[in-house]
Amino acid sequence: MKLVNKALAVSVPALILSWATPSLAEVVNFTLLHLNDIYEIAPVEGGTRGGLARVATIKKQLQTQNPRTYTILAGDFLSPSALGTAKVNNQPLAGQQMVAVLNQIGLDFATFGNHEFDLPKEAFYQRLKEAKFKFFSGNVFDSQGQPFPNVNPYQIIEIKTNEGKIVKVGLIGVTINSNKKDYVTYRDALATTKEQVKVLKERVDIIIAVTHLSITEDRQIAELVPEIDVILGGHEHENIQQWRGRDFTPIYKADANARSVYIHNLTFDTESRNLSINAKLQPVTEAIPEDPQTAKLVNEWVQKGFNAFRAQGFSPDKKVTTTKVALDGLESHVRNQSTNLTEILANSMLKEVENADLAVFNSGSIRIDDVIPPGVVTEYDVIRTLPFGGKVLGVEIDGSLLEKMLIQGQVNLGRGGYLQTANVSKDEKTGKWLIGGKLLETKRNYRIAINDFLVSGQERDLEFINLKEPGIKLITEKRDIRFVLIDGLRNSRL
Repeated sequence: MKLVNKALAVSVPALILSWATPSLAEVVNFTLLHLNDIYEIAPVEGGTRGGLARVATIKKQLQTQNPRTYTILAGDFLSPSALGTAKVNNQPLAGQQMVAVLNQIGLDFATFGNHEFDLPKEAFYQRLKEAKFKFFSGNVFDSQGQPFPNVNPYQIIEIKTNEGKIVKVGLIGVTINSNKKDYVTYRDALATTKEQVKVLKERVDIIIAVTHLSITEDRQIAELVPEIDVILGGHEHENIQQWRGRDFTPIYKADANARSVYIHNLTFDTESRNLSINAKLQPVTEAIPEDPQTAKLVNEWVQKGFNAFRAQGFSPDKKVTTTKVALDGLESHVRNQSTNLTEILANSMLKEVENADLAVFNSGSIRIDDVIPPGVVTEYDVIRTLPFGGKVLGVEIDGSLLEKMLIQGQVNLGRGGYLQTANVSKDEKTGKWLIGGKLLETKRNYRIAINDFLVSGQERDLEFINLKEPGIKLITEKRDIRFVLIDGLRNSRL
């Protein structure tokens, strides 16, 4: 029997409950520090939010208050990031900096996010070796369907009470199957959760699902697997607190890049087997001092990355421009609408390709997931915005294919294949596409400025935009898109 009176336990935001307990009962308190979607080791939003050195301080404070404190990461941390692309000793860091800092913090457990598999196979396996924390996953396996080295299907935390009793907490890990690589296989997340509950329910006192799924999938688990006591999730990048299912199972997600963390204080009565949850969303701000040792390590990795970028011709510390307004690169915005940052980039690409009729790029190219505050914008801000770089190309495309691409780009709303454009609009009355203010002609060719990734055929549902396919051909190859954005920012008036 798991959480009793769960509906009451989660019926108020503070989630604080108490029950009358028998005189012989023993109550154990433990704390879970919950992170998800961490791409930056340093603070974001101009240094005002996030930063793993601040998270280290929170963890130390929690451990001082209660030694029974465990830190859990619900996926997405090895990729993507600007530092991860920096080549040190001729190899991209590819999450090495993140594992090193998480080791320093003392992370206890992590499940996989979809972006872990952005890494090449060799780099991924190396990160597994470097980690001092424990990975666990019930639905992600190697190409042969076998567990990755030192990755258990679940974890069991044994917590000793003051009287010597053992309370066992089972952690189930499941991941969204959106990043299909040759070295990875997935099993159904819901089916896996049900299977693991069957295995664990007679072995543990509490079952926690640590997920990297869409909120829709998390709700499904809460509704269909009532034995789960709480879901600690990730993937959405914005904090979520919801309740679903017969027993109102709580679902929690913190903000990406440690802008916030969840602190879950759990109390378990060994006699009544009641579990109460006091969940607090803790903003990570300048008010929280940085742990000196962690801050030192973060700075060392940042400098390694900066040196690598200098070798590529960048000057990370160099001022590009000074703005009076913030530049919006938040993922939730750029994948759903144009922002001042996407407009600058698209217009810069348009100028880069001579005689271009329009410019287009996939919003997933922008990885910063941050707002660059008013003030100095550096070249490192540009690298963070477009960590994977790539060339701006001039291509010729027939009008019918262009129309198909623009339509699909809108269908991709909310995804990385949502298209950002310049010199493209729609007629308000007819809804027809306009290029440079004129109706798109399906029987003529257009010259477009486009990023090289988008014509590689690798963007989901835009695979037909491929230089190997008819109707599109390369005309010219221009500069790295990051240098194009640097020039665009210098020439902008913001």
